[in-house]
Amino acid sequence: NEFKSYLSMGRIIKANKVVLVLNGRHAGRKAVIVKNQDEATGDRPYGHALVVGIERYPKKVTRAMGKKKQNKRNKIKPFVKVYNCNHLMPTRYSVELNVDKELLNKNAIKDPAQKRKALREVKSKLEEKYKSAKHKWFFQKLRI
Repeated sequence: NEFKSYLSMGRIIKANKVVLVLNGRHAGRKAVIVKNQDEATGDRPYGHALVVGIERYPKKVTRAMGKKKQNKRNKIKPFVKVYNCNHLMPTRYSVELNVDKELLNKNAIKDPAQKRKALREVKSKLEEKYKSAKHKWFFQKLRI
């Protein structure tokens, strides 16, 4: 009975939601959910989500710096990965990332060439968002 009420509750982990990665190489990094799969599948017997996150955050920029140095410090290194939902902590924030769904899916990121292409696309989208000066919290390192 309790399980049924749990299932009928609103889903917390859904597309465009900002999450914190809790386990693995990218632990402590912020990410955005591209696509989530609440039910288990054959290859992954648990609820999982495809996320796009920031591996290397942009550095602080001051007025004294030249244009070239500012551009270099504004660079972002993204990551794309499928995570177990238990290893993601949802936040109250959401970021609208309009990425190409054909380019970014579970099968595409298995192939290294397609993954590189997807990462390039994601990098440009994230840097564009960063330059628009919205979602400031998302582009800062997690400080505790």
